[in-house]
Amino acid sequence: METTPPQNPYYSRTDTEPLDLTDEEWKKVLTPEVYSIARQKGTEYPFSGKYWDYDGIGTYYCAACGNRLFLSDAKFGSSCGWPSFFETLRKDGVKYLPDHSHGMHRTEVVCGRCEGHLGHLFDDGPPPTGKRYCMNSIVLEFEPEESVQV
Repeated sequence: METTPPQNPYYSRTDTEPLDLTDEEWKKVLTPEVYSIARQKGTEYPFSGKYWDYDGIGTYYCAACGNRLFLSDAKFGSSCGWPSFFETLRKDGVKYLPDHSHGMHRTEVVCGRCEGHLGHLFDDGPPPTGKRYCMNSIVLEFEPEESVQV
């Protein structure tokens, strides 16, 4: 499944300037799967995403805009069924929003560049941060270390 169609002119792995697009524009440039999670705050089924138990070495990017989000060094095995990280790559790489949906009190994690929904943040992760960034695989792209341009 391709997550970033080549016709997405907003996708960049080097640009960190915030994007301010209409919902209609996002719908035109994202696949239906990425759009559902990133723009409509969907969630993939647990244990179904391609990265929930993936252990490759490299960098994870936002599938909607290309923003660098996580290094594989920060990924850890979690029993939650989604890819989990204990820290972000850059302080402003993500933003945090209160989420009171479904009768719960959680912290939503969105991309710092496009504000696409990525997942949620919990305080039950491993040291050194004690955080668990529980992300959806569909809105992540992985680039192996040997081809990462930092």
